Amino acid sequence: MAERVSETPDGDATEKLPSVDGGTPSEPSGPKLLGSSSFFRLWLAQVVSSMGDWIGLFAILTLTARVAKGSPEAAIALVMSARMIPGFFLASVGGVLVDRWDRRKVMVGCDIGRGLVFATLPWVDSVLHLFLASLVIEVLTLLWSPAKEASVPNLVKPDKLASANSFSLAAAYGTFPVASALFASLTKVSEIVSRNAGPLGFLNFNQESLAIYANVVTFFLSAFLIWSLTLPRNRPAERAPIDLTRTFTEIKEGWKFIGTQPTVRSVMVGLGTGLIGGGMIAPLGPIYANQVLNAGAAGFGLLLTALGMGLAVGVVGLSTFQKRVPHSQAFPWVVVGAGASMLIAVSMGSLGLTMAFIAIMGVCAGAVYVLGFTILQESVEDELRGRTFATLYTLSRLCMLISLSLAPLVSRVLDDVSNALVDGQLSLGDADFSVPGVRLTLWIGAAIILAAGGLALRASREQP
Repeated sequence: MAERVSETPDGDATEKLPSVDGGTPSEPSGPKLLGSSSFFRLWLAQVVSSMGDWIGLFAILTLTARVAKGSPEAAIALVMSARMIPGFFLASVGGVLVDRWDRRKVMVGCDIGRGLVFATLPWVDSVLHLFLASLVIEVLTLLWSPAKEASVPNLVKPDKLASANSFSLAAAYGTFPVASALFASLTKVSEIVSRNAGPLGFLNFNQESLAIYANVVTFFLSAFLIWSLTLPRNRPAERAPIDLTRTFTEIKEGWKFIGTQPTVRSVMVGLGTGLIGGGMIAPLGPIYANQVLNAGAAGFGLLLTALGMGLAVGVVGLSTFQKRVPHSQAFPWVVVGAGASMLIAVSMGSLGLTMAFIAIMGVCAGAVYVLGFTILQESVEDELRGRTFATLYTLSRLCMLISLSLAPLVSRVLDDVSNALVDGQLSLGDADFSVPGVRLTLWIGAAIILAAGGLALRASREQP
């Protein structure tokens, strides 16, 4: 049986722990998840860290829209590019590096680093500062995530890995609605505190400050939880050499397979193209909440809460009833449902109605996620599954990069066009209907999702 050397929190090698093929490592007593107290602490750290990731993203979006002078759309596009570009080009490098470094120290260092970067944001006064902060945060996240994923097989038995991955997925995305609700609450409280700061004035309170400080606390708490773990450490001879060409080869093979399999192609088209349209909500949400709904940062938080709750319902509902649903036939239609509900949502003039249809969009988006991944797991052979998912992740990141970067710029251009042609408003009978660039762009996003559903439906009909 292969053995690996464990490392205690102070860095000394101690007991020998069996690798994943031989069972779980020896560990201290405590609350357990899937039979492992170490996995429970790692999972709890992921829950806390993911909460911080979401709160931090919301705070950066609203902060960018506030500090940008004259063009919040272009500023958000620039800052979001800083979050997306490193992942697209460096994700594979991060995975290789964490195989050569101490994973526990990597995760602790990245959590502390992200917390310190976020701690500077209440004093931010320029988009450049936000761009650089986002760039550093994304690089650290690219190291933290693969270090966590690589550690899981060493903490649970092989027959528990599927369940462990499900818990990890719940930690990553299940925190979205909680984080969005917290963000909405903290922004409201922060507005009140900023007017009555008193001796706390040195903390430089603004509408995002409390959310940012809460985010810093989550990262430090995650670092504390991980530091107490005992994780295996590879022997130097076992450390894999860096091969930067491997990922590109796998992506090429994945694309070749996708091109010849209609079922897989329909999922890729639906998820990838749909992300271009749906991803526009992230950079344009704060602007839409402010310009169209007159709800400010708190309104944006409420929209995110509605979307997050809908996602949770969609994921849980499909996970519960997916055995009764014909996956391949249902997938294109839930993509269409997401596009239709988004189209109606951004046509509403009140916060309540917009939240209702955004929640329906979230339900459809959650169903798309569950159905899409289930179809790929069922349709792809084991020897091609890793390459197929690698292609999916790369495609998803590219589509999100396109959406986050271009949507604010398109919104700015359409805003100028709308003001020049119709003075930003259309008359419908006795009522005036505002058509700012942000609303027009979100309509385009909804149309893209509808087109993605149509393409996925066409691809699914090509099945033999």
